[in-house]
Amino acid sequence: MVTKPNILVIDDEDKFRQLLSRIIALEGFNVLQATNVAQGVKIIQQEKNIDVILTDVKLPDGNGIDLLEKIHAINHFCEIIVMTAFGTIHDGVKAIKLGAFDYFTKGDDNDQIIPALNRAMDKVKLQKRIYELENKLESKFGFDSIIGSSEQIKQTLVLAQKVAPTDSTVLLEGETGVGKELFAQAIHYASPRRNNSFVAVNCSSFAKDFLESELFGHKKGSFTGAYEDKKGLFEEANEGTIFLDEMGEMNLDLQAKLLRVLETQSFIKLGDTKPTQVNVRVIAATNRDLKSEAEKEHFRLDLYYRLATFKIRIPSLKERRDDIEALAKHFLGVYAVKMKKRISSFDKEFLKYLKKNDWRGNIRELKNCIERAVILADDECLTVDLLPMEVLNCETSPEDSTATSLANMDKIHIQKILGLTKGNKTKTAELLGIGLTTLYRKMEEYHIEK
Repeated sequence: MVTKPNILVIDDEDKFRQLLSRIIALEGFNVLQATNVAQGVKIIQQEKNIDVILTDVKLPDGNGIDLLEKIHAINHFCEIIVMTAFGTIHDGVKAIKLGAFDYFTKGDDNDQIIPALNRAMDKVKLQKRIYELENKLESKFGFDSIIGSSEQIKQTLVLAQKVAPTDSTVLLEGETGVGKELFAQAIHYASPRRNNSFVAVNCSSFAKDFLESELFGHKKGSFTGAYEDKKGLFEEANEGTIFLDEMGEMNLDLQAKLLRVLETQSFIKLGDTKPTQVNVRVIAATNRDLKSEAEKEHFRLDLYYRLATFKIRIPSLKERRDDIEALAKHFLGVYAVKMKKRISSFDKEFLKYLKKNDWRGNIRELKNCIERAVILADDECLTVDLLPMEVLNCETSPEDSTATSLANMDKIHIQKILGLTKGNKTKTAELLGIGLTTLYRKMEEYHIEK
């Protein structure tokens, strides 16, 4: 059912108010009426979804133009059209300056009210749509998207939330797969730059000779293959944020150029003679100890100190084992929906192995592990035989070893994959990540029929 837009008419002239309300209602709007400022404010407070207000300037208990600020304080999306029987340029200018959508003189411009009302509604719909999209972005990329309640992640979040509203350069440190880009996105979407670009670039994914062109752009003819002018990623991120991942992979010459950008917010493109000015916030990330690298002269010490204005170390998954269950449940939900499978849980044994694994690949490895288990699962619950060998073979404590035989788990797992591949040994070995010879040896050892 489509909800009709709500229009509030505030006017103390009964005949005019009722006539106008009738005309507006015939256009398919839901109309509310008030005779003075107090009534109007009360309706706005009670009905939070008023879309457009048409108000007279002169009211028994106040001025319609002065009412504008009060209305916008209560309802940010509401548009206001001001009407008066004695129109003056001064009143019109003041109304528009205070945020009125339009201004009309009664009698002279009555035929313009409905078209103006429709234009105001278009603006309201657009504003609400933008707000919804921003909320979706914040829920997807904001701090709420970072899963975990361990003390380690809480402390990290506090630091990130403190620095987010500033323009300070941030250096994110941590092992591969801990979620550095996720933190960078959250910092961006919690900053005043949230409505502008977030550009992520992995410095290790480009050849050293091409990274400069990618970051700063080039002019046509500046090198072989430069057939046209190219905008760099710093220009793409203008007024927004650029995330430079794997900073330790950047060569020393390019580091010098980046240092200048951080200090002056300007750079010279390859083949150009004039500087390009930008306004970009830099968030950098590394899985290396850049200070140690700088001391070995593998990284510029001055750049390190410039990047490390505000350092945040993101803990590894091994350091925040309390978050493993919540993360696993999240990934299970994501992949169950994606693969259209009715899987809603995992058993205690499955979780036990997740919690004691070291997860050297961190969250990324856990995510891949859950995705794989969901692919293999035939039932509504994930079980231990769906885990990969490296997780099953993780170091166990004495009490764990008496409860479950690793050899038995290994056997069950191989049988599961053989069933999935309908006995195809080559595909089974590929899925298990072992050689074909090793598979045959294990099948013989565990007395699995060939």
